[in-house]
Amino acid sequence: MDSKKDPSERWDGSGYLHSLAGEAIPVEGRIVALADVFDALTSERPYNPAFDVDHAVALMREERGHHFDPQYLDLFLTVVDEVVGVWARLGSDLQRSK
Repeated sequence: MDSKKDPSERWDGSGYLHSLAGEAIPVEGRIVALADVFDALTSERPYNPAFDVDHAVALMREERGHHFDPQYLDLFLTVVDEVVGVWARLGSDLQRSK
């Protein structure tokens, strides 16, 4: 991946590698950042249990305009149930809060 498309860049410019901000971050990096964080939050890790989807979404909303492109986050949130459905069909065990 081109380092300028790295999902480590943050919308507000506080990321690393190039400290790109806003529209200077390539579209691919902004999209991958959303997928990467959602996956990290909802997947079991050796150092952290998985969060349920609703908690992950709440955490991501807090980063709107900071870590994430606000427009792309809003679009992602309109399809998050579809993402969960695809993961369920593929055998993932994403959890919704009860």
